[in-house]
Amino acid sequence: MCRTGQEPGPHDADSEHDEKTSTAAFAALLEDSVEELYENAPCGYPSTLMDGTIAKINTTLLDWLGLEGEAVVGRMRFTDLLTVGGKLYHETHFAPLLRMQGEVRGIALEVKQADGGRIPVLVSSVVKHGSGGEPLLIRTTVFDARDRRAYEQELLRARRAAEEARKQAEADRARLQDALAVLQQSLLPATLPPVPEMEAAAHYRTASPDRLGGDCYDLFPIDGKRFGFFLGDVCGKGPQAAAVTSLTRYTLRAAALHDPDPVSALTTLNKVLHERYTGGDPRYCTVVFGILEPVSATGQVTVRLASGGHPPALILRGDGRADFLPTPGGVLVGVLPAAPFSTATTLLDPGDTMVLYTDGLTEARTGEDRTILFGDEALRDFTAGHAGKSAQAVIQALTGLLDDFGDGLDDDTALLALGVPADGFHPKTTA
Repeated sequence: MCRTGQEPGPHDADSEHDEKTSTAAFAALLEDSVEELYENAPCGYPSTLMDGTIAKINTTLLDWLGLEGEAVVGRMRFTDLLTVGGKLYHETHFAPLLRMQGEVRGIALEVKQADGGRIPVLVSSVVKHGSGGEPLLIRTTVFDARDRRAYEQELLRARRAAEEARKQAEADRARLQDALAVLQQSLLPATLPPVPEMEAAAHYRTASPDRLGGDCYDLFPIDGKRFGFFLGDVCGKGPQAAAVTSLTRYTLRAAALHDPDPVSALTTLNKVLHERYTGGDPRYCTVVFGILEPVSATGQVTVRLASGGHPPALILRGDGRADFLPTPGGVLVGVLPAAPFSTATTLLDPGDTMVLYTDGLTEARTGEDRTILFGDEALRDFTAGHAGKSAQAVIQALTGLLDDFGDGLDDDTALLALGVPADGFHPKTTA
């Protein structure tokens, strides 16, 4: 027979009983009196008259301070609970602001403890008004900020440590840059020697003060009449490249004094580099090496040079022309045991200047997005505007060009200009 309703079973009664018991237990937890909640709240509750006299204070704040209520209520002002600095701030900022706004929230102060300690707190106050709008008393809430203060102090220590580390790193970097600058200068001639009937100027620009570069140049006398010169670019950066630079410079000097022939000098350097670095980390360079020989009768200077994979020299004529002096076919110095080197010969007339450079100049990035290489043709066009000027003027113009590249200059650049004065023989040298 089908039943249309069910009577509660024993299990249902038990469930209902458990639910009622749980509800009663939960309600019992909420039966704390308002007074109990006030006295033992997790924050301090002082109430003061408008003159600051404490009219009421809860147990929590008294426990923090280590004081008894009888010694506080009606006998102390709220400012008496504060440290000297906190009292000064309360009187000059907190209290005036409270009078104007009727409330102030989240102000960091410190309260004194009976044993001489102090507790960092966050204080919020609000003015209670009567039915007629007149101020009656000030209700204040005091939150313990010791954990927050500890966190802030730890954060401050971390920031100070990070700042000290940053300053130390900057100081270390500055010392390193100074040391690298001194070492870099030691790889270049301090000054260029005077060359009769000619003027010379040079410039070296490092792409980064944090790395040793491998570009180099030199100008030196071979005998009473002839002078040797070279400009090169060593593969790589750092101490290893600096070692190759030093080896290159002194090898070429010694080779030229032994046999003042450009090809012979590069052949000697090639042999030294190849033998020195065979089997290890290969080291090589591009170099253009030449001999200057003035022709006293005409005021001209004969230039004989050889190139080992280096960019061609630029010849700026006194009549405004600018052309490359082709040296095709030369290979990198130090790569092969026996390397061919290309040669070229030219005459510099009064007003002419020869410019040697490393590829840091032509490979500089230009354009708004720094993606366009400056290139050989742009260099020729630029220097053509300075043809007929002194070697020093040409170097100054190229130095300004390097400045304009800004962060588009990715590689070191060495420049060497050798010219014949247009207004007679007035030898000058600058570096």
